[in-house]
Amino acid sequence: MTFASTPRETALRSALRRPGDALPDAPIGTVPILWNNVDLEDLAPATDAEVVLDEIARTGFEGTQEGRGFPRGEPLRETLAARDLRLAEVYVSIPSGRDGPPDAAIDAARDRLAVLHEGGGEVLVAALDVSPERSGWSGRAAEAATPRLTDLGWRRLARFVDRLADEAAALGRRLAWHHHTATWVETPEELDRLLDATDPGTVGICLDVGHWKVAGGDPVAALRRYGDRVTHVHLKDVDPVVLAGLRTGAIPDFEAAIRARLFTELGAGILDLPGVLAVLDERGYRGWLMVEQDSCWGPPSESAAIGRRVLSAELRRLGQSSPAAVGPSHPRSPCASR
Repeated sequence: MTFASTPRETALRSALRRPGDALPDAPIGTVPILWNNVDLEDLAPATDAEVVLDEIARTGFEGTQEGRGFPRGEPLRETLAARDLRLAEVYVSIPSGRDGPPDAAIDAARDRLAVLHEGGGEVLVAALDVSPERSGWSGRAAEAATPRLTDLGWRRLARFVDRLADEAAALGRRLAWHHHTATWVETPEELDRLLDATDPGTVGICLDVGHWKVAGGDPVAALRRYGDRVTHVHLKDVDPVVLAGLRTGAIPDFEAAIRARLFTELGAGILDLPGVLAVLDERGYRGWLMVEQDSCWGPPSESAAIGRRVLSAELRRLGQSSPAAVGPSHPRSPCASR
């Protein structure tokens, strides 16, 4: 199926982003894992990449993460342009043991950076692979018995991240580090340690508010604390019942939690979405807002549409309640601008 942006899709985007809405300079994208879960491929039937992109465009998004089955290079640029979509990000998952990532992992990471650069993308979102050693501690990784990186592992990881960030910057791209459940960098304390060891000028944060909640953090407090170092945001809501099961051990690990739909439609869980958006609006955030949901019970396009409309409604409410959100008076952060 080939899709070209039509007046209806253009009108929908206009209806979802109106003058006076909060965060007018922050583009809104989504993540195709909702259609094709790259970690648990049996969760749903495989969906052709062109169909995924058609649905992303039809549900009112402006951009996408690169996904399974997408072309690369010029064909990817053309496929996105036909739908008036931007390549917001490419995700790179880095293998690591307790002693950090192996030296050979840089080659695969460079290939993901090449996908971003060749496709005209904007942000390289980097994270560690899910680790079997950490998966069973998901949701309670702050406990003292949780296995952790060694001192050598932290040094090797920091060198790896700085190196990859420098290479991204040389191509005019930005790296944002994504803390992630069931990995060696999950908790607020672990993210702090990595940030302290890496260059703040090249290594930004992709704050995934859902993973932050699972790790026991407060996304609103994190946004205030990290400020302009947050250059990219994944908006993800969390089902409180599934999270409670993960923390008590009734749900044994991260994979089982995803199968139980730990992450739910935006607005249906325990995320303080108004608080998150208000802090971003206060600082005049201009980075991407990526609506993400790893799995769903119903049709993916329905969940995507719900998330997009919930976000639209909250941005409108925030804009109407905060006169400071309207107009060019916001100070703009250099590291958060495109």
